[in-house]
Amino acid sequence: MLGDMIGEARGKRTGRRILSTNGLKVEVSFEDDGTILGVPCHGITTYWAETRPDGSVYGEGQGVVITQDGETLTHKGQGVGKLGPGGAVSYRGAVYYSTTSAKLARLNTVASLFEFEVDAAGNTHAKYWEWK
Repeated sequence: MLGDMIGEARGKRTGRRILSTNGLKVEVSFEDDGTILGVPCHGITTYWAETRPDGSVYGEGQGVVITQDGETLTHKGQGVGKLGPGGAVSYRGAVYYSTTSAKLARLNTVASLFEFEVDAAGNTHAKYWEWK
């Protein structure tokens, strides 16, 4: 069951690199600012994504979230999506967290579902919900 929204962030793609043209595979990095459990934070994430025979996209990534107090939260995730006009991409997937931060510790046992959008200009928007 989809639970409460636990985070939201907006940012910008910072890099792309072609990993393979044999079935297109791309590495993407982005940085964003937002909140997680109401705590303001900055995130840095890198993921790879590849097109599948039906035209859909599958990807896996990892990153770090840094709070204003300097605490960190790492995450790993996977998602599926589709390409849009001008290089836009829309993903849906799951993220898993790890932290030693007392204020974010409950995320260590949370599976989080996400929506992630990248527009043609490289602007990102992510929303995260707790999966109960």
